Amino acid sequence: MTSRADIDVRPVDETEFADWNRALNTGFLREPHSSEEVLEARRKAFAASRLVGAFDSGRCVATFRSFAQELTAVGGRAVPADAVSSVTVSATHRRRGLLSRMMQQDLAAAKERGDVVATLISAEYPIYGRYGFGPATTTTEWTIDVPRSGLDARWAGPEDGGRVDFLDPEDVRKLGPELHDRLRRSRPGVVDRDELWWQQDTGVLRFHGAWPEPFYAVYRAASGEVEGMVSYKIEDHWGDAKQPQNTVRVRWLIAVTPAAERALWRYLCSIDWVVTVKSGGRAPDDLLPLFLPDARAAAITTQADWLWVRILDVVRALEARTYEAAGSLVLEVTDRGGLTGGRYRLEASEDGAGSCTPTDASADLSLETGELAALWLGDESAVRLAAAGRVREERAGAARQADALLRTSRRPWCPDVF
Repeated sequence: MTSRADIDVRPVDETEFADWNRALNTGFLREPHSSEEVLEARRKAFAASRLVGAFDSGRCVATFRSFAQELTAVGGRAVPADAVSSVTVSATHRRRGLLSRMMQQDLAAAKERGDVVATLISAEYPIYGRYGFGPATTTTEWTIDVPRSGLDARWAGPEDGGRVDFLDPEDVRKLGPELHDRLRRSRPGVVDRDELWWQQDTGVLRFHGAWPEPFYAVYRAASGEVEGMVSYKIEDHWGDAKQPQNTVRVRWLIAVTPAAERALWRYLCSIDWVVTVKSGGRAPDDLLPLFLPDARAAAITTQADWLWVRILDVVRALEARTYEAAGSLVLEVTDRGGLTGGRYRLEASEDGAGSCTPTDASADLSLETGELAALWLGDESAVRLAAAGRVREERAGAARQADALLRTSRRPWCPDVF
């Protein structure tokens, strides 16, 4: 067995990309070698990324990638984030500290660059808490039993003067970015989508070879303004009695008004031959069930943690967001990674603005960076975390005050995987 010291953890150069990609595929239990077309697509998409590999005798045995991202904080302000992705360690090289070495290097560099937070989508729950990350958003998928929904099957379009139309992929690339920018300014937890994201989603860049083209539809208000868009696929199935039992599987649906959401869900439930709609990942407080005459027709089939956040700068993170009430709170933040721990006073004003400064005053609440991240986007409850022993009240009532300041009326949502 090669010793830890003999395994080289370092940035990947162009000549090593194919080997890095093979290790990535292996770690995710995919066919190890990619076609030249797929390799070229990934090379282009990852060109602006920070690629790191662990090399044992010249062979890549662990992968790590990070890239620049913007994450919307509570109140609509975007903060610079270090997005972590493509994390694997080959089965032959586990338990040798390779992930820790790659993560520690990346987070230190992100802190040096001035990123406010780091983000990731965690495939496994127990891994990332030890690096200071905490689950900051939840994803929920509903399965709609269309015949039970109570909707009128004769529906032929929105009744508000708007309309739903199909789009071709090139139209999605034209209209989608501006619509998504409007969404991310209005919802905490949403991350930016660059041009390469839209190229990948519409088949210009193909990461996995064959690309079955999905359907795209757009909702335009009576004014003609684009307010919503959906991408979906159809899973074709016919029953034994020659009855259609097809399923719509939503890839993504974004909307900036409730009218657009209502119209797009109504449209999906009205497609001939469709008896089931799978919503894809939505916010846990999504309006979807409320749009159905029988809300029980939309059953939750998945609910789990989604976006994980690691605070890199407590002051800038707390000053980037807005607050639900005025108040003052002193936080004792423990950071086992040594990047941003300390004691801080948060002051929130009546207009929702916040200021944060280091202080020597007695702490009201003690917590680690992972718990702070879970509270920062407004989704988690300090009272709940205190009851679980993950936050400690140093002053009676501090957890309730933290909830009054930090929690939001609508829950944060990250619609993307990266």
